[in-house]
Amino acid sequence: MISTAELHDCGLSDDAIAGRVRSRVLFPLYRGVYATGHANVPFTAWCLAAVKACSASAALSHYAAAVLWGLLEPKGRYPDVVAPTVKRHDGINTFRAASFERTVHKGIPVTTPAQTVIHLSSVAPFATLRRAVNEGLNLKLVTLGDLVTQSHRGAKTLRAVLATAAPTRSENENLALQLLHDAEIAKPLVNPAIEGTNLIPDFLWPEKQLILEADSERHHGGMLARADDRAKQAVLEGLGYTVIRTSWAEMTSRPDRMLSRVRAA
Repeated sequence: MISTAELHDCGLSDDAIAGRVRSRVLFPLYRGVYATGHANVPFTAWCLAAVKACSASAALSHYAAAVLWGLLEPKGRYPDVVAPTVKRHDGINTFRAASFERTVHKGIPVTTPAQTVIHLSSVAPFATLRRAVNEGLNLKLVTLGDLVTQSHRGAKTLRAVLATAAPTRSENENLALQLLHDAEIAKPLVNPAIEGTNLIPDFLWPEKQLILEADSERHHGGMLARADDRAKQAVLEGLGYTVIRTSWAEMTSRPDRMLSRVRAA
């Protein structure tokens, strides 16, 4: 893929470019972008051409970026491109954003995996977004903390996707730790033993006598599990500890509430 500006840098005039188009050395794909040699190019080449057609600060985004990262399967859509200033092109779905996280993958400027999922949340149906989120987590391209967001278009749908998960204990604790770290709250002890008991809380700030329990639906959702939680909490409070409980749903939809309670304690 090569643009008109790059061909000029190679010393070709507009007339020389037009001559190479007529002689089928260059094949126009988009306005100002050409394939060299032949026009039977793969998906990634169309993606690179679409980015080059938009601007030097553009990036592949939304569905096309999700396909490039392996989060979704190709569906025959036009490439999606985001840029600070939008240039309309036939055959490209363009989006405008003043700022976004960009990197290079397979030689193509593209939004980062987390940014891709956040953009996708504004246009994709629930099932498609959930598939992309799950694949991103499976491939370790994104973390749960990357996706706990509040103020973008699509944030409500993304929170709903995260809240429907049934995380393991470790996933719950990893998310809680990341939220505490991002909020610059002192790191607690993780799964410490409480002296004189067989109790192991999720998180402990010993100097504050403060415990945070991050409950997952998988391990705390049943009637017996909830009764065990209440008994455990009563023992800990009897020993002088303050116990704060949070849930997967709260951490993914309203993390500010959990963080506010921890700060206050």
